[in-house]
Amino acid sequence: QLRLVESGGGLVQPGGSLRLSCTASVYPFNYYAIGWFRQAPGKEREGVSCISSSGDNTKYADSVKGRFTISRDNVKKRVYLQIHTVAPEDTAVYYCAVGPYSDCVNYQSDMRSFGEGTLVTVTS
Repeated sequence: QLRLVESGGGLVQPGGSLRLSCTASVYPFNYYAIGWFRQAPGKEREGVSCISSSGDNTKYADSVKGRFTISRDNVKKRVYLQIHTVAPEDTAVYYCAVGPYSDCVNYQSDMRSFGEGTLVTVTS
């Protein structure tokens, strides 16, 4: 049964860093691209990053380029989202998702299965 579990959220001060993790039970893990999405209070869910099945290709939303880094470990079946220099607008529930493809070309619309999310709150 497909299952995605996010972790690593919490309270963080502006300018700080944190790393989110996603553990996915999808099989075979190394066949699928994995994406990270977030939903801020009162806003729609948005895609922030995606990594291809091999890890060779990544995509980022313009709003997070230069601050977010996505990576994956196909042995541990985990995908990570490193967030640097957090800002109040990064406050959101962060979800990882898996789609039917190995690439990230249309990840914002392709992803089909989402985890339950982990909350990141940026506050001083």
